[in-house]
Amino acid sequence: CIFQRVAVIAAGLIAIAAALHNPAQVGIKVYGLLVVLASAVGSALATRQLYLQSLPEDQVPSCGPGLDYLLDVFPMQEVIQMVLVGDGSCAEVVWTLLGISIPGWTLVGFIGLVTLGLFQAFRNNAHQ
Repeated sequence: CIFQRVAVIAAGLIAIAAALHNPAQVGIKVYGLLVVLASAVGSALATRQLYLQSLPEDQVPSCGPGLDYLLDVFPMQEVIQMVLVGDGSCAEVVWTLLGISIPGWTLVGFIGLVTLGLFQAFRNNAHQ
């Protein structure tokens, strides 16, 4: 859940940097690929959360301690591993729109960003 937010922020910051920088042809490709990278990671994380939400209740991982506690007690590598494995709170569907939960909508958004990033990275920019 938390890392999806980080991926959204990263993709957004990369897009803002690209807009402010107004790069030449190579820069457009680099920024496009960076957006693709951040969005692909976000897509994988959203897919993982959708998987957790699809599990039957008896198969949902048990809830663990909060992120603040994990950061205080464990090394960063272990915290990342624990968060990626997920816990019961990530399997809870809190909100839906048109029957799709938040990670479903973020996945749709990430797919859109991947598409736009690939378009930017591989389009012919020779007319600039």
